[in-house]
Amino acid sequence: MDTKPVFHGSDIEKICSYYNLKKEDIVKFGANVNPLGLSPRASQAIASHIELLSSYPDRDYTSLRNTISRYCNIPADFILPGNGSSELISLLIQERSPKHTLILGPTYSEYSRELSFSGSTQEYYHLQESMDFEPDIPDLCRKLEQGYDFLILCNPNNPTSSAISKKDLRDLIHFCEEKDIFVMIDETYVEFAPDISAITAVPLTQEFTNLIVLRGVSKFFAAPGMRLGYGITGNKKFLEKMREKQTPWSLNSIGAFAGEIMLQDEEYIQQTRQLILSERDRMIDELKNISTYKVYPAYANFILLKIQKDGLTSYDVFEACIRQGLMIRDCSSFQCLEGEFVRFCIMMPEDNSRLVNVLKSL
Repeated sequence: MDTKPVFHGSDIEKICSYYNLKKEDIVKFGANVNPLGLSPRASQAIASHIELLSSYPDRDYTSLRNTISRYCNIPADFILPGNGSSELISLLIQERSPKHTLILGPTYSEYSRELSFSGSTQEYYHLQESMDFEPDIPDLCRKLEQGYDFLILCNPNNPTSSAISKKDLRDLIHFCEEKDIFVMIDETYVEFAPDISAITAVPLTQEFTNLIVLRGVSKFFAAPGMRLGYGITGNKKFLEKMREKQTPWSLNSIGAFAGEIMLQDEEYIQQTRQLILSERDRMIDELKNISTYKVYPAYANFILLKIQKDGLTSYDVFEACIRQGLMIRDCSSFQCLEGEFVRFCIMMPEDNSRLVNVLKSL
């Protein structure tokens, strides 16, 4: 039997091998990384400070935490830097030791993987396609009354690109506080939102102690290899417990130094937002009137499409694109996503136009 392969957004080597393509010829619409690449200021600073690798980073990352504090407008002692969000998710689950976890899905698979090592049972709250994957907060609260002690959500969510407003988040976190439920919110994609202040939960860490927000530099700052993430919580006792279990110097000297440069590069930040916001709107406008697809509102730097043409599958769309050197994401491997869906991120305008033309031709 000819089994169709399933590729992750970062499986570039496997894709090249399977389709006999060269890595440099592929436009990676599946990775959700800022197409502008690394901040030029950060690149230059790294090159001129490579000697930092000869010394240990500050164990408390004081300067980095102060920079993050100014960037997020939050106290520095609310912040724990780490080796990417993956390390922080692991530390969080290890320290919380949840018994019964609810995950808003479909979403990033790493949450489930880390929970599988913890002994926690895990269930998904299925976001409904009929509601454009936005949760019904009262219904979600009714579900949470069924004995859960840990809630995980991604905002904006991957792969749906949907988002929950700060007002709804406040109501949800308040409900969880009353039920002794700890909330983890992954804001990996929040800087791509049209209005960051309308959906970020960072200010809510000053109101609630049952909340931690995770961010990083992998996607918006195009630095996945740097492995810099940070957690924000007003629960200082809990943050200290996470810090005690963290491997010392888990973030290297270059990562800590470059992170400061990135977060202060206002020109790069504005260029990124201008590119993503304008191109996202353009692509949605071009695709939303095509009967082949249903296009959903997008808050992240990627767009989710549901394929509505009879006989056309997500694999068919993926393959048509990859044969043109355009690597999108076939979403058939995501939990809780019933139907045929593809996802692609925003790249440079000329590449976006190429992708839209392929999608229109199917």
